[in-house]
Amino acid sequence: MDDKTVTYQVPIHNKFTLTVKEAAEYFNIGEHRIRELTDAKNCTFVLFVGSKRLIKRTEFEKFLVHQYSL
Repeated sequence: MDDKTVTYQVPIHNKFTLTVKEAAEYFNIGEHRIRELTDAKNCTFVLFVGSKRLIKRTEFEKFLVHQYSL
């Protein structure tokens, strides 16, 4: 029996959370600006896993819909 590792690639539009880099590419917003937005105490679209900062994709989409400028 082989001990092959199976790796799954989830399409970015199906991911629940995105890394800052993925979010920057997906939403066409700079990584620095996304980090600034997620530093706010009332930020609802960030999830910290240890020190790793993840962006809740659908929550960030909802946030962006209501913005005029960033």
